[in-house]
Amino acid sequence: MDALRKLGLTEIEEKVYVTLLEEGPSLAGHISRKSGIHRRMVYDAVERLIKKGLVSYIIKNNRKLFEAVDPERLLQLVHEQEAAIKQTLPQLKLAYSLSKEKQETTFFKGHAGVKSVFEDQIREGKELLILAASPAACAMFPAYFHWFDERRKQKKIKARMLAASEHMGAFANVPLAEVKHLPSLGSELTSTNIYGDKVAIIFWHRDKPFVVLITQKEIADAYRSYFEQLWKIAKK
Repeated sequence: MDALRKLGLTEIEEKVYVTLLEEGPSLAGHISRKSGIHRRMVYDAVERLIKKGLVSYIIKNNRKLFEAVDPERLLQLVHEQEAAIKQTLPQLKLAYSLSKEKQETTFFKGHAGVKSVFEDQIREGKELLILAASPAACAMFPAYFHWFDERRKQKKIKARMLAASEHMGAFANVPLAEVKHLPSLGSELTSTNIYGDKVAIIFWHRDKPFVVLITQKEIADAYRSYFEQLWKIAKK
């Protein structure tokens, strides 16, 4: 029975338990004959099942008769396992978060990968600074960025964008955004988004876009400082 296996019972424990359900109180020898399991292994399995609260025993004529506990006990096992997981969950989540902090640089490839980074920006919910905002982004995902901006509005996530002078028109209607321009900001196929403790360097290659996502406060602060310097000299 797959359900019993999922509760942590081994194949032998399952056979012994089911045999006891079908046969009623039984000696180890009887369980062995009915299940086809060696008597020594039956004893080992029964001991484990007793510890799990699935089997009990009585002494009759100085011999142990083993008996399956009401299957309702299986539901109690589920609740006990759930409670144990909940108790351990904070430690597991801490270990997970610490491991994520170690992963300072992550690469996302393809259209789905790029979108996942923008989804992360929504989840982060912090002001978004965009250095060298690229019209290639809007051309690649026109429908997605409309949806992205709508959710950004709902969460009141402001954006500040620095764009090359010739690209200003592409960002005229971006909501909750202030846009400034500089004469030249490099290739229109590369832009940098700064948010929270993260820096996303995005390469807008039409067929194979990808993102280098750096998660480190010191680096994000350095990029943010550079952005602020450019923001001061940029024009509306």
